[in-house]
Amino acid sequence: MRHRIAVVGGGPAGLTFARVLHRHGHPVTVLEREPGPDARPPGGTLDLHEGMGQLALEKAGLLAEFQELSRPEGQAMRILDTDGTVLRDWPARPDERANPEIDRGQLRDLLLGPLDVQWGRGVTRVVPGKDRDGVRVDFADGRQETFDLVIGADGAWSRTRSAVSPATPHYTGVTSVETSLDDVDTRHPDLARLIGDGSVAVYGVNRGLVAQRNSGGHVKVGAKFRAPLDWHTDLDLADVEVVRSSLLTLFDGWAAPVLDLLRRGTDFVHRPLYVLPVSHTWAHVPGVTLLGDAAHLMPPLGAGANLAMLEGAELAESLAAAGPDELDDAVRAFEERMWARAGKWAQITADGLERLVSPDPAEALAVFDEVQPA
Repeated sequence: MRHRIAVVGGGPAGLTFARVLHRHGHPVTVLEREPGPDARPPGGTLDLHEGMGQLALEKAGLLAEFQELSRPEGQAMRILDTDGTVLRDWPARPDERANPEIDRGQLRDLLLGPLDVQWGRGVTRVVPGKDRDGVRVDFADGRQETFDLVIGADGAWSRTRSAVSPATPHYTGVTSVETSLDDVDTRHPDLARLIGDGSVAVYGVNRGLVAQRNSGGHVKVGAKFRAPLDWHTDLDLADVEVVRSSLLTLFDGWAAPVLDLLRRGTDFVHRPLYVLPVSHTWAHVPGVTLLGDAAHLMPPLGAGANLAMLEGAELAESLAAAGPDELDDAVRAFEERMWARAGKWAQITADGLERLVSPDPAEALAVFDEVQPA
C-alpha cells in the first residue's frame, strides 16, 4: 500500500521534495496557500551551489534544464566604499558554474513541471495522530484531511512547526527594505554600469546597500540596517516617498550614484530579518517533519534555499528507498543528518550577518575576501 504523503508549502523545499518523489514514481500531495503560481511576485534571484541546490536538481533530473536557464555571469560581485570607490571587483569567469543565478520564478516553474499542486489550500494546523493512526491537516476553509506523513516546508512562519517544536522565529536586530528597478539597461544605463553583470554592495556603519541583477533587466535593491523592530512607528510604509526619504536620510553622505539606487526605486517592501535558534532540533514525532526555513530559518546569505532544496531531495530519496514499514525510520535518520548540517550553516550565516551589518565596515569586506576566489 502506498503511503499518503503531503508536503505543506510550494516553495523550493516543498517542490524539490515533491519532484524527486514524483521521479521515483511515488504520489505526493503539495498543499500551497497561494491561489496560484502567479499570485504574487516570486522574489529575487538565487545562486544555486554545485554541491547543494544544483545537486538537488540533479536528483530531480533537472540539472540540464537549470543550466539552460541560469546566468553564470550573475556570479560577478563588486564592492564599493560609501564614497563610490571600487574596493573589490570579481568578474564571473566564463566557465564558472559553482553558483550561477536563477530567478525564483524560473526555478519555481522548472520544479512545478508535471506536479499536481493544490493551490489555495491554506493549512492552519497539523495534528499528529495517536498510535500512528495518521496525521490530521486542518485547512483555512474548515476542511480536514489525514495523511501518513506530513512534511512542513511552509517557511519562516510555518503552521506545521508547532506539531513538533514550540520554537518561533526571533528578530535579528537587522531590517531589510527592498525596492526594484525595471529595464535597467535602457532606463538607467548609469546604474546598469554600476551594478555590472551580477551584484554591487556597499557597506557602512551598521548598514549596507546591495543591488542584484535578475533576468530581463530587472534589479532588486536591498537596504539593510540595524534598528529596533518598531523603527517605522512614525512612518507610513505604504507611502513610497516617505519611505524613500527616510532611507535617504539613513544613508546620508553616501555617494550620489549609490543613493540613486534608492532614489529611482519603484516601491519599497519592509522585511525584518528573523531567525530560529542556531541549533534548532526537536524530539522526533512520527508522521511529521520539517524542511528548509520551517526547520532552520537563518539569515538570507545564500545558504537557506540551497539547504532546503538538498534536504527535500534527500528526504524524497530516503522515502522512495524505504520499505513499507520503514517510513518512520527513514524520517528519523534524515532529521539527524539535517540537524547536523543545518546547525553548521545557521552558525555560519548568523556570524556572517553580524559581520556584514556591523560597526566596522572592514568586517563586511573581509567576509567577501574569505569566500571569493583570489
